[in-house]
Amino acid sequence: MKDFNGKIAVITGGGTGMGRELARQLTAEGCNVAMCDVSADTMAATKALCAADAPQGTKVAGFVADVGDEAQVGRFRDEIARAFDTDRIHLLFNNAGIGGGGSFVAGERAEWERTFNVCWGGVYACTRVFLPMLVAASEAHIVNTSSVNGFWGSLGPGIPHTAYVAAKFAVKGFSEALMTDLAVNAPHVKCSVVMPGHIGTEIVSNSRKVLTGDASDSLSPRQIALTRARLRAMGMEIDTVSDAEINAMAAEQARRFRDEAPTTAARAATVILDGVRTDRWRILVGHDAEVIDTLVRADPEHAYEPDFFAHMATEAGWRLGQS
Repeated sequence: MKDFNGKIAVITGGGTGMGRELARQLTAEGCNVAMCDVSADTMAATKALCAADAPQGTKVAGFVADVGDEAQVGRFRDEIARAFDTDRIHLLFNNAGIGGGGSFVAGERAEWERTFNVCWGGVYACTRVFLPMLVAASEAHIVNTSSVNGFWGSLGPGIPHTAYVAAKFAVKGFSEALMTDLAVNAPHVKCSVVMPGHIGTEIVSNSRKVLTGDASDSLSPRQIALTRARLRAMGMEIDTVSDAEINAMAAEQARRFRDEAPTTAARAATVILDGVRTDRWRILVGHDAEVIDTLVRADPEHAYEPDFFAHMATEAGWRLGQS
């Protein structure tokens, strides 16, 4: 698909980060965009940004929907069909995701499953629900966002990361298998899997809000306790650190993740759309993603050892404690 002008794209997680930047770049090219997010406020902000650059007549619409709930995804589809008066779409960006559920052993089952259901279940539900509309188009493309954690299951030594990793491995495997399925049964529909490294998005703060159901930026009492336990396990003396200081540390972590990332969300969106244009099924985003891919492939047996991580972080240009 070389030209997005006049097409209809569906983007999940369109309120912030890569979803917002995909919407902005697509609408600037005259592509009509329907997005969903759990936050009406962030979607309104995205719509305003799109309207500033979109050619006259380009449509952009936002709908509140939780992709972890297939019934809500179905309503989202029906709302798109009515709003755009269409029975087909051309692009589906399964972009929505959250972090959380780090420990399968010590964490809460509800948080683990919430993370898995958004990051994997959302991809499954949206692909399942929108597939007839994609097949009805003359050409179509599904773009599933996995992660470097879809081929390297870690955040670093001593940091459990099981729910997100399990989901992102599932997204990668599903996408690779779906390509053959589509080639046999709907060859005009293509599929790509996106594997970003550290991208400057709001996923850290957004995940906290989704998991707690609290729109504020403050940690819940349970999250404060978990943060204390994690910092203590890392050897930090935190008995005299107040809850307010823990909150401040978390806010700074989220800020640094967004503002000091090696790749911006806008740049990531450009790489993804270029990948669609050139019909690439495997889209690595960021120099760090390319480094991790190369090193893990070369030495998978040692990929979870501290020395491997230290070398990888240096090669990727990560500042330890940041990514």
